[in-house]
Amino acid sequence: MGVRFLLVTSFVVLSFCTSTAGEPTRAVRVGYCASLAEIDAVKSAGFDYIELRTSEIAALSDADYEKLADKLEQIKLPVPVTYLFIPADIKLTGPQVNQDQQMDYVRKALDRVFKLGTSTVVFGSGSARRYPDGFSKEEALRQLVDFCKRLGPEARKRGITIAIEPLRKEESNIINSLAEGLQLVKAVHDSNIQLNVDYYHLAMEKEDPAVILEAKKYVRHVHTANPQGRVFPLKWEEYNYGPFYESLRKIRYDKEISIEAQTKDFQHEAPQAIAFVRRALGAP
Repeated sequence: MGVRFLLVTSFVVLSFCTSTAGEPTRAVRVGYCASLAEIDAVKSAGFDYIELRTSEIAALSDADYEKLADKLEQIKLPVPVTYLFIPADIKLTGPQVNQDQQMDYVRKALDRVFKLGTSTVVFGSGSARRYPDGFSKEEALRQLVDFCKRLGPEARKRGITIAIEPLRKEESNIINSLAEGLQLVKAVHDSNIQLNVDYYHLAMEKEDPAVILEAKKYVRHVHTANPQGRVFPLKWEEYNYGPFYESLRKIRYDKEISIEAQTKDFQHEAPQAIAFVRRALGAP
């Protein structure tokens, strides 16, 4: 197909910024977490890339998947990252775990996103990893570690890194903080299993952004939003953004950062949000 080569090589280094340590670091690429229906809007708004839903891609028929790949190649919109990895009907914890079902899905999903040029898959999947009432949390954690240990080699075969995403308690009852995500990653001990930092979840759990410094060598990807309403971040004074972005600058974060947020005026606010994130990270 040639899609992966064309998309990966279409990336350009946008600019260089200066870190808080005074050393030059590459400016991050700013993308948007979106459904397949939003591809054209993301392209026209000026995002550097689109972060598509892994499970939505995996659910496509072969014919529709080929149409998607052709469209992305035609409009030159990269997909370096995908999210919403495991669908709710594939259980990762609890008594209904089926390892064959898990791995059949994982292989299909990773094969498909790999061919689109994806190198990072965000692993939130709160419903899939939620353990049922009455089930042991310790056993659920063991199941997650086991799944990730099986997941790592499959990701490595395809040059993909899995980024564990801590989720607020309303969305999952396990791995709710970056500190807990870091413990999971260390327990798995696989270089292809790392971390996604989602500012919304971090803020909702009232976790100190300084934890990013502790997790710095494992931070593979970042999601951001205005935590008040999970809307587009637009102005510095609308929220106390400082500690979060300062922590990212301190670890010299220079990979992708995706806006995962809602808006009532996408075409107007998207360019503002892109500019805001770049300024927040110190880019020109």
